[in-house]
Parts: sequence; structure tokens; C-alpha cells
Amino acid sequence: MPSDRPTGHHHGNLRKALLSAALELVAERGSQGFTLAEASRRAGVSVAAPYKHFADKEALLAELARAGYEQQYECFSGAMAVEEDPAEQLAAFAAAYVEFAATSKALFDITFAAGLNKRLHPGLARAGDRVLRLLSQPAGQLVQDPDEAFDLVHAVGATAHGFATFLAEGIFGDPAEALEPTKRRARHAARKLVTGSVDRPDSSEQTR
Repeated sequence: MPSDRPTGHHHGNLRKALLSAALELVAERGSQGFTLAEASRRAGVSVAAPYKHFADKEALLAELARAGYEQQYECFSGAMAVEEDPAEQLAAFAAAYVEFAATSKALFDITFAAGLNKRLHPGLARAGDRVLRLLSQPAGQLVQDPDEAFDLVHAVGATAHGFATFLAEGIFGDPAEALEPTKRRARHAARKLVTGSVDRPDSSEQTR
């Protein structure tokens, strides 16, 4: 009797195929626009196959979100490593955030629109905390109070998120053509926000 599961999706291949299929569906319909059964059919496996790796659709999305945070970490850390000044590092993060949102739309959507409960997915929580720690380093150099540093990170993140959203909605024109100008806008806005939030004497004050 022939198997109802196509060959070629054994072990890690099955997991990878399901994640790839789910990411395609998110890109087409959003994080809530498909079922686990649809992801199974897209991957070419039986509807029972996903449960060998994922308890439910949320677990599948949580794994994609975890991978998204890992990619964000690499993207943000690479952009920030170019700068030495902590204020410029946060500005570089804002520009990198816009780029990630534009070039990894499906992962960006999962991260912010899937409604995942991180407390139920420890791996996802750890990946998100790793990104937060990365951003907290320059913020902590600028602001000694931990709560204020935490607020500064989220203020810069919110600014970058706003620019990323406006870009996606076409407010700045064609998203593909407006990507680089929007990255510059986000960098400039983050820089102004940081310098306005931190008591750092400018050159004119230092000469007085």
C-alpha cells in the first residue's frame, strides 16, 4: 500500500519544508490567514505530519518568529558594529530595522502580528531578549538609570517601527524606491531622539 506522505520530507527535511511553506503563506495572507492543514498541503505532506514537530500552528509560528529574531540580531549587530559612538549605534539600528522590515516582510509580520505569547515559547523569549540586550548596551552607555535606558531602547524602536510601517503602506512613495531614503529618515529621527533624551554637552557648550 502506498504511503500517504510524499518521500523526501523525512526528519529535518519535513520540519524545514513546513517552515518554508508556512512562511510563504504568511507572505501571501498574513500570519493569521492560513491553517496548519494548508501549510501541510503546501509542503506536500499529510495533515498529520506537522504534529511530529509542532504541537499546533502557534508553535510553528513561534519557531518562525524565533528564526526572525535571530536574523534581526545578525542584521542589527552588523549595522551597529560599524559605529563606535553609542548614539550612532542606536541610529544605525533604526535604519537596519527599516531594512529588515522591508526585506523580510513575512518574518516581520510574524514577529509583530501573530499575537504569540512568549511565556509559552521559551526559545522565542530567549531570542527576543538577545536582541534587547544588544540594544541595551549602547543605551546603557548613554543613560545610567536602567529604566531610562530601557525606555530609550523602546523609544528608538518605536520610531523605527513607525518609519517601517509608513514605508510599507506607501506613504513615502513606492516602497522599493523609498527604502534607502526611509532608512536615512529613520536614522536621522533616532539620532535626534537620542541626543534630545540624553544630557550630552555639544561642542559649543564644551568651549564655554
